Amino acid sequence: MRASRLVNLLLLLQARGGQTAAELARELEVSVRTVHRDVEGLSAAGVPIFAERGPSGGIRLVDGYRTRLTGMTAAEAEALFLSGLPGPAAQLGLGTVVAAAQLKVLAALPPELRSRASRLVQRFHLDPAGWYQIDEAVPELATLASAVWSGRRVVIGYERSAGRVERVIGPLGLVLKAGVWYVVAEIDGQIRTYRGSRVASATITEAPVQRPADFDLANYWAETSAAYERDTPTVVVEIRVRADQLWRVDDVFGSGSVAAARSADDPEMAGWRRLTMTVPYPDEAPGRMLSVGPHLEVLEPPEVRRQIAVLAHRIAERYRDADPVDNGR
Repeated sequence: MRASRLVNLLLLLQARGGQTAAELARELEVSVRTVHRDVEGLSAAGVPIFAERGPSGGIRLVDGYRTRLTGMTAAEAEALFLSGLPGPAAQLGLGTVVAAAQLKVLAALPPELRSRASRLVQRFHLDPAGWYQIDEAVPELATLASAVWSGRRVVIGYERSAGRVERVIGPLGLVLKAGVWYVVAEIDGQIRTYRGSRVASATITEAPVQRPADFDLANYWAETSAAYERDTPTVVVEIRVRADQLWRVDDVFGSGSVAAARSADDPEMAGWRRLTMTVPYPDEAPGRMLSVGPHLEVLEPPEVRRQIAVLAHRIAERYRDADPVDNGR
């Protein structure tokens, strides 16, 4: 336990520079006294670490000192290599950089951890995109990423339903959600989100971005995502589905939809289940329900049943000249 804490202390100082004992204690979740004892232990082991007194003092490493990653655990090494998504990194222009970084980490790891990390890459692969989806073209992604890194404002041409508009934004971050890139930016004192594929042009300016001091990209995205889902219009429907066809509901409404629904055996039809589901976008619900085919029947509300009946009638009219074939499925 202490060895891991000592490595974390070294890495904190290496990454952040001088830190007070109180700051290190909060980060490592130990007492200030423990931090001082760890510093003494590192110094005795030959690590060039020292403490300065005074208002601008703190605990520091000698300039230029770098530690090797020999304190990394097996689980940490595996997580590091599992977290690398080559597709998004390449889109950002960082594909070769990620590969080079992984090679350097491998070289610094002990032989056993190096072998485990290599096996992980060979046996696990993460692909965040959905099936039958083509990645959206984001022609200005590299420019936007450069603006984020440099903290410069960008003049963008943004495609909206009414046509292209020009905006001057202060990009604060990029987010990849389900294979789609979004730009989080400040504009006119407000923080807004833009879909990356709709940025038709982007020109970096010399004007700096005034980044809010308390802005946290991960927290902002979590809050706005929750608000988006909360504010999206929904309709509660009661349906009956053949028990052996429940997987079709997950296919149409998203993985986990069946598990999230209130479910019970249908009292009127053996081998069927009744589900009560909350479905987003009421206008789209009838068509999506109908796409499950004869394996699903909407029971409530009556309005959704009527809309499905209208859609089914229109479909039947369109195919009225076709010879019906019922194979019993």
